[in-house]
Amino acid sequence: MTEDMIRYDILVQDALRGVIRKVLSEVAKTGLPGNHHFFITFVTNAPGVKVSNRMREQYPEQMTIVLQHQFWDLEVSDTAFDVGLSFSDVPEKLHVPFAAIRGFYDPSVNFELEFDVENADASAPVQDEPAEEEVEESAEPASLPSAPRKKAGKDEAATAKEEAEVPAGGADVVSLDSFRKNK
Repeated sequence: MTEDMIRYDILVQDALRGVIRKVLSEVAKTGLPGNHHFFITFVTNAPGVKVSNRMREQYPEQMTIVLQHQFWDLEVSDTAFDVGLSFSDVPEKLHVPFAAIRGFYDPSVNFELEFDVENADASAPVQDEPAEEEVEESAEPASLPSAPRKKAGKDEAATAKEEAEVPAGGADVVSLDSFRKNK
């Protein structure tokens, strides 16, 4: 088989991450439309991810956040997004590069994207982002426990999706692997 010199797999992955960037940019400008809300799973030790040491200890490999009712200061750049969330009534500011996102799910329309993400080198320095001083009075925990990849079987994120009343039949998953040629 011929070697893929163009690297279509990388081009497709970048394009699909562009969908997330566009959606979050619109939400940052106008808020969440209708019943839309998002489960975003990211690798906590991926390059460029900034979370507090407390969150990194609790979620050493990956975590899933929910952008629905209780988030603030959503800012989106070409390469990452920043968002404020509350975890056990403690406000946190997260910085997540799009390259660190493992999964994106909008249960209101049963839309899901899944990505392969490289973990950071264990010897790489860990960046700590201090928690914000202000606490939003109505803020509630807005995260789900760290969950293994969907391919590993039914996980906590999948359970959370079911609890969000996802219609039977599951989501249409678009994964990078579906675009790769079988070798």
